[in-house]
Amino acid sequence: KMVDPTLAEMGKNLNEAMKMLEDNQRKVEEENEKKYARKDIPGPLQGSGQDMVSILQLVQNLMHGEEEEETSQSYRLQNVGEQGHMALLGHSLAAYISVLDRERLRKLTTRILSDTTLWLCRLFRYENGSAYYHEDDREGLLKICRLVIHTRYEDYTLEGFNVLYAKQPVIYISSAARAGLGQALCNQLGLPLSCMCRVPCNTMFGSQHQMDVALLDRLIKDDVEFGKLPLLLVANAGTPGAGHTDKLGRLKELCEQHKMWLHVEGVNLATLALGYVSSSVLAATKCDSMTLTLGSWLGLPAVPAVTLYRHEDPSLSLAAGLTSSQPVEKLRALPLWLSLQYLGHDGIVERIKHASQLSQRLLENLKNLDFIKTSVQGKYFFSFKVEDELSSPVVVFKFFQEYSNRDQTSHAAQASTIQHPIISNEGHIYDTFNQWLGEQLAQLVPASGVDVVELEDEGTCVRFSPLMTSAVLGTEIQDIDHLVDCLKMKIPVLTSTLQLREEFEQEVRRTVSLLYIEDLGWPGLGVVRYNYHSDEKNDDKQEKELEKINTELLKKLNELESDLTFSLGPEFGGQKNCVYIGMVTEDLDVSELVETIAATGREIEENSRLLENMTEVVRKGIQEAQLQLQKANEERLLEEGLLRQIPVVGSVLNWFSPFQASPKGRTFNLTAGSLESTESMYVSKAQGTGSTPPPTPTSSLAKQRLPGQKAFKRSLRSSDGFSETSSISHCDDLDKLDQRPPNLSPSQEQGPLEMERAEEQKEVVQAKTDTEDIHSEQSPPDCTKAEEQASQR
Repeated sequence: KMVDPTLAEMGKNLNEAMKMLEDNQRKVEEENEKKYARKDIPGPLQGSGQDMVSILQLVQNLMHGEEEEETSQSYRLQNVGEQGHMALLGHSLAAYISVLDRERLRKLTTRILSDTTLWLCRLFRYENGSAYYHEDDREGLLKICRLVIHTRYEDYTLEGFNVLYAKQPVIYISSAARAGLGQALCNQLGLPLSCMCRVPCNTMFGSQHQMDVALLDRLIKDDVEFGKLPLLLVANAGTPGAGHTDKLGRLKELCEQHKMWLHVEGVNLATLALGYVSSSVLAATKCDSMTLTLGSWLGLPAVPAVTLYRHEDPSLSLAAGLTSSQPVEKLRALPLWLSLQYLGHDGIVERIKHASQLSQRLLENLKNLDFIKTSVQGKYFFSFKVEDELSSPVVVFKFFQEYSNRDQTSHAAQASTIQHPIISNEGHIYDTFNQWLGEQLAQLVPASGVDVVELEDEGTCVRFSPLMTSAVLGTEIQDIDHLVDCLKMKIPVLTSTLQLREEFEQEVRRTVSLLYIEDLGWPGLGVVRYNYHSDEKNDDKQEKELEKINTELLKKLNELESDLTFSLGPEFGGQKNCVYIGMVTEDLDVSELVETIAATGREIEENSRLLENMTEVVRKGIQEAQLQLQKANEERLLEEGLLRQIPVVGSVLNWFSPFQASPKGRTFNLTAGSLESTESMYVSKAQGTGSTPPPTPTSSLAKQRLPGQKAFKRSLRSSDGFSETSSISHCDDLDKLDQRPPNLSPSQEQGPLEMERAEEQKEVVQAKTDTEDIHSEQSPPDCTKAEEQASQR
């Protein structure tokens, strides 16, 4: 049919109009979507996604880039070798295997779990055991506690906390156990802290870090009498601090007597894989459960910890969470399954044996070092006894110097006192020094892995635990030798600082302008503060002035050429407005150091007062000069008359009748702060020196410094090793140095402080020379020339 052209045109226009409307609506919707994406979606998720290279680059920047920009320290990364790659591969394979069908996944996980459990039980001599693999090393003990609760309380599944309330369970842990373990167990189990009993360690016999078995027996019997149920005992085969092993044989007998569960953990369990195992550690194979941390022992990243246990009821193990029916959870053992196969028996034993050899090498060298204490009152700091040196590879030592070995003269002088501060605070001082020693050794030899540990009785010590660090850091024998060399280098510094610390305190207390600050947490010679003497009662102003003087004093001391380190102290916990002096050597001249600090402080204080008073002095001087200038002008008007002040008339009058008047000028002395006459200056045609400030007290010992000798070094003239002839020749050399040639400048003779004072005095004289004379107004130049011609005639 024919369509009316008008209707066709109308339909066409309608389609175009609808299309325009729809396009506009579509554009609005797209703009709204873009706005929503820019506003609510993070940047990396916008668009169609990122490529693999960009994502890996982002990860690399997060791992290394920001650390290198923010800090200049170089962090030593974990030594990930091929065995580490196998562990990392295990995590990837576990994620890939988890997508298999359920039946095939069940068979594969069962095989991996059974193989790994069998290998670990054979390696660590734990026969007929089961294994639980967990990420947190405390999780295994937590599940064991739940297993024991289900075992000892038959109605726990039905009645829950009611059975626990009727008969409260008790868990016993050693006081040498890691911090927070008991509280973490109680929190996870929902038990009150009263269910946790800390057993003290031996204090009279044996190691100070071994559990007191006799006291434990009494505690258990007391709890039974009060109607409590002894549940579980956590023993240590290598305490977290010193690596000591409890008497596991006697503890096992005690647990069997009271029907308790015995759980053992510690670094010494690694030695069970060696061919020879000490009897103290071998007793751990008879315990009910043990936790192994193979990741740190073998240097395997991200492998789980393993808790081996013996229990006959699988249903209770399932209820406690030690076993799972989910095949995916069994894949936790896959990284360990791959790594153990890669290392093999020889590789595993070699790594543990290498750690033991490192500790033995360090122990042999420490026995030959003075001032390194390895025993206290017959009890060994080392985690093993002499007759059984292979029970633990953990070595703990500390710096200690007997007071009888120090200066006998000073000790005799202090005998009359009640108690000297260095004796009463000796323990705190040694803790500070050993803290510094451990930090220095860790910084100088990072591959050694030494750290600082706080022990309950011994205080701060340095610990070397190669089983926890050597596989990760790649520690070798040469690293141990380097560690010993660094220790030998630090021992003389420690002994010298400890001996001179008391002398420094006495010298500072004898100096009037200095104040000794007692800071037992500072590893160095001591802390000193310069006292600011002021009569003002404004405490805030005095505090600011004190801070200003001591800050400038610190700056001046650091400018001196010396081997000492001066600082403001630690960032947190230090005293304000003080100068902290670091470690020193035996050739330090303490008296010169204290005298220099006092002299420099007084010089800064005098300069500070001079600058404070300068503004007021100059203002008053200007006012006085204006008054004298006005008075001089009035006198000149009276002497010369009014006619001489008229320019033309005054010139003619001065030509025929010259007026001769002596110039009366004034000069302003900045040092004295007063106006002085310039009459003597015109007579001698040279500016007078005026009054000079008194010389700033300086250190007399600094003048006797030899060429090239650094500051604060004690002279070796009094050394016993010098012969009589050499001493005489040395004194002659000093006499020659004192006889300065005539053309020798003062700066070549003086020390740094005297040179600075000479420069400052030179500046004062220069300021006086450059100051314009304050004269009365003189005659015009033409009148002066007329006077000169008249006088010539």
